[in-house]
Amino acid sequence: MRWDGLNDDATTAAPALFGTDAVTRTFDTPEFRGITFHEVRARSIVNRVPGASRMPFEWTVNPYRGCSHACVYCFARKTHSYLDLDTGTGFDSQIVVKVNAADLLRRRLASRGWQGDHIAMGTNVDCYQRAEGRYRLMPGILAALRDYANPFSILTKGTLILRDLELLRQAAAVTEVGTSVSVGFLDSELWRTVEPGTPAPDRRLEVCRTLVANDIPCAVLMAPVIPFLSDSPEQLLATVRAVAAAGATSVTPLVLHLRPGAREWFMAWLARHHPHLVRRYETMYGDGAYAPTWYQRRITRQVHEYAAESGIGPSRSGGSRRISASPDPEPAAPGATQLTLI
Repeated sequence: MRWDGLNDDATTAAPALFGTDAVTRTFDTPEFRGITFHEVRARSIVNRVPGASRMPFEWTVNPYRGCSHACVYCFARKTHSYLDLDTGTGFDSQIVVKVNAADLLRRRLASRGWQGDHIAMGTNVDCYQRAEGRYRLMPGILAALRDYANPFSILTKGTLILRDLELLRQAAAVTEVGTSVSVGFLDSELWRTVEPGTPAPDRRLEVCRTLVANDIPCAVLMAPVIPFLSDSPEQLLATVRAVAAAGATSVTPLVLHLRPGAREWFMAWLARHHPHLVRRYETMYGDGAYAPTWYQRRITRQVHEYAAESGIGPSRSGGSRRISASPDPEPAAPGATQLTLI
């Protein structure tokens, strides 16, 4: 595998992201059967968002690569190819763990050049995926952010964030803390096939409810809205009402997009589970990664109308920053554009 020579910023001559002392360990246990963890010592952990990005933050921290959530549409699948790892089942089961993430972050926050900028987490792969239950990287990361009163936000589909509730409360007492959970739909059958490694949507909404009850602002990223599978008015309304009932501070809909890497994997899944929709998807996404603008606007308008009826609104500016869109903050290929929505 190509561990060395991979830069944090493809536009600069930064040192390799991983050293050559990567250790690969395979666990064959009931909890992690079929998953290989690649333990690496990263060279850096705080990544700059590309300058052309529309994101409301400049820096990200991603302690993992690959994700056992196994969402078939995940845009980050492509990043596995930069390590000579498979972007399909390999992305779901070959998890890169940056075991020194907390130490690197603390060192960066203490450096003279650091200005205390907002740091976003969960913008590439989920920092609260199942691997976090074993490696416990986030407590160290959150403690560092708390100790330096550095503002941050977290986007997750995981329930494990509640394990760190006390750390989040401590951090919120000294700095801005924002959280978001991703819940695109409520359909249990769709969830089981398209997001097989994630907690059920109702459990994610319970995370939102618990965070808000503990004075931790939590928004919902209604993503992805999947054309022809989760986009009917009835489905959208039911999801928004459930989001409102969970006490979310805001809801932001994002329509499925299919960038290279994710597109091939998703279309193969579609052909297996919903072959009658393949032609419609080829037409809708024939010109690129995104659904037509008219379709995106229609979904956004409907969700915002339902949200207003339910007493919540779209993401608002000001206050704790919430993740409503994210870049691909880790290195792509040299010269690649690194902007995406999830």
